[in-house]
Amino acid sequence: MSAAAATRRTLAPLAIVTAAAFLFALLLLLVRLQWAPLESVDHRAAAGLNSLVAGHPAVVSVVKAITWLGSSGVLWTLTGTAAVVLAIRRRWRLVIYLLVTGAGELTLNPALKALVGRLRPVVAHPIAYGTGDSFPSGHALGSIVCYGALFLVFLPATRGTWRRAFTVVICTLIAAIGVSRLLLGVHYLSDVLGGWALGITWLGITAFAFELSRRATGAPVTDPVTEGLEPEARADLKPAEPEPETTMDHDRARRYGRIAAGVVVTWVLIVGALTGIGKLIMITHNANGNLLGDHTIPHWFAAHRTPALNHWSLIASNLGATQDILIVSAATCVVFLAVTRRWRPVIFLAVVMFGELAAFLTIAAVVKRPRPDVPHLDSKLPTSAFPSGHMAATTCLYVGIAILVIGYARGWWRYLFLIPAIVMPVMIAVARMYRGEHHPTDILASLLFAALWLTAVTMLIKPAKARLDRAGRRPLGLPYRKDADHSREAAPATH
Repeated sequence: MSAAAATRRTLAPLAIVTAAAFLFALLLLLVRLQWAPLESVDHRAAAGLNSLVAGHPAVVSVVKAITWLGSSGVLWTLTGTAAVVLAIRRRWRLVIYLLVTGAGELTLNPALKALVGRLRPVVAHPIAYGTGDSFPSGHALGSIVCYGALFLVFLPATRGTWRRAFTVVICTLIAAIGVSRLLLGVHYLSDVLGGWALGITWLGITAFAFELSRRATGAPVTDPVTEGLEPEARADLKPAEPEPETTMDHDRARRYGRIAAGVVVTWVLIVGALTGIGKLIMITHNANGNLLGDHTIPHWFAAHRTPALNHWSLIASNLGATQDILIVSAATCVVFLAVTRRWRPVIFLAVVMFGELAAFLTIAAVVKRPRPDVPHLDSKLPTSAFPSGHMAATTCLYVGIAILVIGYARGWWRYLFLIPAIVMPVMIAVARMYRGEHHPTDILASLLFAALWLTAVTMLIKPAKARLDRAGRRPLGLPYRKDADHSREAAPATH
């Protein structure tokens, strides 16, 4: 590469970061001074964009789902999970980069909001409500910092078409989250632009600091936007190692096809059995009868409610809600992929959880059992009582995690994962019955489904088949690194 080209490559990111910093400073000044032309544009844009989605419930649901991807809970879960993965792979410099970059965003956002003190937009058709001040947009800032940092860290793991796809997905996601804040009417246009400008500035500063740390250790200079922060970490950043070619492709395809067919057939049989049980409960007039305490137990819980128990039951119940289950499932898959470098555990957990969700929705839609005839602490629940989705999802998730850990790990500590596998379902069962949302037979049906489904998927997929205690590999918790493996030292030659 010529000196001129190298200079241009170095100056281009610097120019972009400088322009972003100037834009943010200008917007901060104009918003703080309440410059009339900017205020006029912001108010017109807020009203016009909000009117595009108001009155369209399906569109609003999609926009809210997009904006959820920029919420602090999701962003910190992604950052924390990525940091754990990098720590497992022993890429400590990248771990520090992610944590420092995220901590900076966490500090900048509330400090600047308090400094400016701008109120949220007031629109004609409010469909969402934001907390705190308006400038800059926390979702816009957080998403560009979090997803941008993940992009710079994991870019070396991609090549060719996958790299272009990765870039497009990240850019589209960041843009969509910012636009979603405008459509929901919780931010002005300048709030989102300010969040993006500040995010680019902070990313540029942290990337430059990372580059300085590399130079201090004698590492070669890189272009983070096109090569990633640490190109030489590509082998450790790749999600999994290639599967060994032990059989012909058509034999493997046939075997995988048989496994998939077995999973589908088993799912249909289990769903059919549970649906039959639910229908039997309904036709025998036990929808709200006292079969196995279906009437007595919910009424006993309702009679012993207190404000404190109501609060704690809500916390416990939310641990089995779709959002929390999804976050824990995704984090578990990522961590297991990082440790085992095999897709089999991820496929096992994905099949278990997607199968549970599909089964719950199918059975609930067919059986249509009413909720217990007591006051409900949760309102506007979209599904019926039989079976309990919270209970089935919680049991499948935590028992599935225990199956994976016990199958892959070595040592007594692996059996500690049986504790959440038992405690979490019990806690969810009590919370759901306390809140008046499920009968005892709904809970028992979920346990029966989870037991049958977990057993079937475990036997068919065999998630621990490729556990890492084979020759040349290490047990779970001690990641394998080719450049650091001293377990195969050559024996001294004899003559």
